[in-house]
Amino acid sequence: MQTPPNLFKTAIAQRQPQIGLWLSLASAYSAEICAGSGFDWLLIDGEHAPNGISSVLAQLQAVAAYPQTQALARLPVGDAALVKQYLDLGVQTLLIPMVDTPEQAASLVQACRYPQDDGKGGIRGMAGARASRWGRYPNYAKEANDRVCLLVQAETRTAIDNLDAIAAIDGVDGVFIGPADLSASLGHVGNPGHPEVQKVIEDAIKRILKAGKAPGILSVDEAQAQRYLSMGAVFVAVGLDTSILVRHSTALAARFKSPAGADAPAKSGAAPAGAVY
Repeated sequence: MQTPPNLFKTAIAQRQPQIGLWLSLASAYSAEICAGSGFDWLLIDGEHAPNGISSVLAQLQAVAAYPQTQALARLPVGDAALVKQYLDLGVQTLLIPMVDTPEQAASLVQACRYPQDDGKGGIRGMAGARASRWGRYPNYAKEANDRVCLLVQAETRTAIDNLDAIAAIDGVDGVFIGPADLSASLGHVGNPGHPEVQKVIEDAIKRILKAGKAPGILSVDEAQAQRYLSMGAVFVAVGLDTSILVRHSTALAARFKSPAGADAPAKSGAAPAGAVY
């Protein structure tokens, strides 16, 4: 059996726009429904969703039946031991939150890589886990470093200040701008659409592209998502499973309840309160 290529990594390296969806329901059942929807990628969220190693594994197994859709996973924190566990599950593309410095980014690159004799090795522990199909991919240990795709999140003022240095780190494949946390860090809590925040985001996308890396972002506002794509964002999440469920279930109930007792249905492009990035 051959070690499978990382199609997402190849696509973003070639700057082919990749449209994704956030998975926060922590359910293999709903993940499989979303996997058949035609998105290029699905992000299994381990930071703001009630996911653990076992539920991430179950969702990976569900999405695997739909090879046109790539499964990514976000860790709760950039910890080397967690990086190892997620990679051993077979996640090829990791998204790491709150990366503020190039030193953090470089450490994460090391955590993602097996030791090698080519000078580009790291500290990832060797194991015959699911990633290698328990040894059925005979060349996995030598090929894994090239298959892993590392995405880091820049979502604070400090990260933006250090963005050029972070994006310059060899082994960082893309930088994801976290609009919600970034807006809070810039003093505009709950208002990622603030002009100052949007100006910073636009500049960040340009800087990431200039470094030769792929910029990413999430927006549930369709017009805003299209705007980010036009700016050059390469991997863009255009919705969350939770917000889709909230929006459409609320609208459906409102249509059948009396106008006096029903809340106005949410606008199709609006993010409900509590949406996370």
